[in-house]
Amino acid sequence: MGSVLEVDVDGEAVFFLDKDALAPFSRRIKSLSEEELVGAAASPRRRLVLRGFPGGAEAFELVARFCYGGGGGVTVTAANACAVRCAAQYMEMADSPAATAASTAPSLVKVADKALEDMPHWPWHCVVDAVKQCQSLFPLAESTGVFDKVVGALLAQMAIPAPGDATPTSSSPESSAFRFSCDTKCSSLSLRRTWWFEDLVVLSPGMVERVAKALLARGADHGIVARFLFYYLKCRIAGAGAEDKKAMLEAAITVIADLDRSSVSCKGLFGILRIASPVKLAAGCQEMLVAMIGRKLDHATLDNLLVQAPSGTSSLYDVSLVLRFLEAFLRHGDEPGRLKKVGELMDLYLAEVAPDPSLRPARFVELATALPAAARDCHDALYRAIDVYFQVHGRLTDDEKMKICKGINYEKLSPECCKHLATNSGFPTRAAVQALASQHTVLKGIIRHSGPLKPASPPPPPAAHRESYDDADGDSNGQVVLYASRLELTLENQNLKSLLDSMHWRVMELEKVCSRMKTQMTKMKASRRGGGAAAARSLPRMCS
Repeated sequence: MGSVLEVDVDGEAVFFLDKDALAPFSRRIKSLSEEELVGAAASPRRRLVLRGFPGGAEAFELVARFCYGGGGGVTVTAANACAVRCAAQYMEMADSPAATAASTAPSLVKVADKALEDMPHWPWHCVVDAVKQCQSLFPLAESTGVFDKVVGALLAQMAIPAPGDATPTSSSPESSAFRFSCDTKCSSLSLRRTWWFEDLVVLSPGMVERVAKALLARGADHGIVARFLFYYLKCRIAGAGAEDKKAMLEAAITVIADLDRSSVSCKGLFGILRIASPVKLAAGCQEMLVAMIGRKLDHATLDNLLVQAPSGTSSLYDVSLVLRFLEAFLRHGDEPGRLKKVGELMDLYLAEVAPDPSLRPARFVELATALPAAARDCHDALYRAIDVYFQVHGRLTDDEKMKICKGINYEKLSPECCKHLATNSGFPTRAAVQALASQHTVLKGIIRHSGPLKPASPPPPPAAHRESYDDADGDSNGQVVLYASRLELTLENQNLKSLLDSMHWRVMELEKVCSRMKTQMTKMKASRRGGGAAAARSLPRMCS
């Protein structure tokens, strides 16, 4: 042995090799400088330390055997092809340094590439093993194209029905409909089967993210990829540590953010949110999750939104999170149908959080005014939620209450709610006045829209109103029947008119009471000037 080379591979094993046997096949060995070879001057034995060697000591042994065999003596199989290919790249064995114009020394890179070309036809378990190997081979697995070949083989195998698969098909597993080359994009039909989920669930979070993104890049069905990610979380989250949970969630969220909105269920996103609540996700992933939920907020339920407030806060529910959902929704939710669904959902949410004594007025105002006017056709539910909030928070000032009442469009209140508000002592007087004024405006608009009054044609209806009067000669025999003009008013509009009539009657009654009080005060002053027992008379009862 001319020059002994001691090679330490990751501290796993030490190999004593002939440098001259390796150099013809490896440019890395051939180009080693004296500085890289420790102790060259003191001893013919030289030492080389390899850290992070792809495939570890086992792969290096295959490299050494290849060199000692003169470019042979090593069988590259499905079990070691990925590791050998990356190890050959690491040792710079793509083109043999010993190659000349007259003779060509074998290249381990080419030998490994030839084995990898058959990967789509390997048994499924061999392909899965290759995927697992790639976890420890990055970034070489990516730069050498090994990972790309593995993904292509996955797609080819996923399209083949699993043993016992009852899904009917008109093609045999060996037909071209189920075989794909590594360079062929997979159609959405090829991943409808999900039997492969369980075999890939053992992958690390980083590898799951890479595999899922690679599948999508090759045209995999977004819905199937989403289902795989949810299945992965379901199987792996339970019992995992905090750091592992964080890695799994961030990997899943990163991929889901690239999927079509229709391929991800709102229920699934809120499931991820519940799992992620006690985990401190990266800010970017947290924002991506909030944005995805916000875009599908019209599919959410009240139970979804009732997220417990973070520890250390006095509130019951995380209102800030819901406001972030709304903000994300409004960036995309301009369709009237979707907007009204969210409006109904927010009315339910407001009614649920209103009794929380720790909910600050500013936060409640944000909730009540977050949605545009088009989100609600009726403001009755919003009024009731505000009414509950006022009852629980009895120390609010009128100014604070008026800020909250800004969320109410009084013209969209029903007559019943408007009447309740007008007599509700919990609401500021200004709010009651605005409500009555808006209802008066609504009624005037209805009457204006109905057009001029037209007398009804005879015969008169049974409920016609009759009124008699004396003619010019004093004869009372002449009776004129007056028919009430008919307006095509709905029951709601009639109730509005009744409400305004009632308020007008109350104003008249108050004017009469004031007039009587004025008269009584005048009499009392006169009696005091004249003396006598009149001064001892009691004041009139104003409420009689």
